[in-house]
Amino acid sequence: MINYLVRRLLYAVPILIGVNLLTFWLFFMVNTPDDIARMHLGRQHQKHVSMAAIQQWKIAHGYDLPIFYNPSRNGIGHLTDTLFAEKSLAMFAMDFGAADDGSDIATEIRTRMGPSLMIAVPAFLLGLWTNLSLALMMVWFRTSWQDRLGVAAATMLMSISSLFFIIGGQYLFAREWCWVPVSGFEPGLDGWRFVLLPVLVSVLAGIGRGSRWYRSVFLEEIGKDYVRTARSKGLSEARILFVHVLRNGLIPVLTTTVAVIPLLFMGSLLTESFFGIPGLGAYVVEALQGEDFAVVRSMVFIGSLLYVLGLILTDIAYSVADPRVRLS
Repeated sequence: MINYLVRRLLYAVPILIGVNLLTFWLFFMVNTPDDIARMHLGRQHQKHVSMAAIQQWKIAHGYDLPIFYNPSRNGIGHLTDTLFAEKSLAMFAMDFGAADDGSDIATEIRTRMGPSLMIAVPAFLLGLWTNLSLALMMVWFRTSWQDRLGVAAATMLMSISSLFFIIGGQYLFAREWCWVPVSGFEPGLDGWRFVLLPVLVSVLAGIGRGSRWYRSVFLEEIGKDYVRTARSKGLSEARILFVHVLRNGLIPVLTTTVAVIPLLFMGSLLTESFFGIPGLGAYVVEALQGEDFAVVRSMVFIGSLLYVLGLILTDIAYSVADPRVRLS
């Protein structure tokens, strides 16, 4: 197990380097360091920006170096004395530096992590429980009108944009009934009033896709030989479905939850923006709007790291859910 974990973590290093390379390449295809400096200086001074001011800003923020290759250096300095090396290597030590507007990125992440987790964790757990329950119910009543009604309802929910649930929830629960605030956030015990509606909207928006997927997984399991063997031994249908089929269906269920792990930390871009939640999702949106490359690359790095760690945790969960799986 230890050898497996070490090997997978070592595999993650070239993956993270490749993601950073791609992020740098894509960003600087659209914006040059001069463009970034001109935009930030123009926003501050609201006037024409001179080339001298642009060069001074680039030097102050570390954008004066070549992006990937420095021909003025010798040996390994060709690669290390570059914008990519200066901005990327420190992130492997979790040192994200300062944003282009001067704020500390690590401090912003610590501050905004709480609101994002307050939405993402309950929405994930409640959504997973709801989707599994509905899928098991549809399989229990398979080929009946209850099953067909459930599939039709799930298909209808899949066809509706999450924006409809957000706007509809804000109008109905916040403006008409005044049960919860329309948007905003307050730390402390009163924070639940601001995250209740985003959590419910997130769960509702994912019911259609999740319940149909889990239904297909359980339907495939219930037609296998071990289920027929269990029936021949006299086990009840409830025990077969809620114990054996559910347990054997955990492998594909675990696979689908891997993609959610980064979102638990990173937050939801759409939900946090519409509900005015000062989380990490809103932080990414603000960085994209302000073309703050320091924040964008830091959040991309964190998302990639969390996804790799999620894959490792999934493999470990496989070995727990199915003893036949061995990690070596």
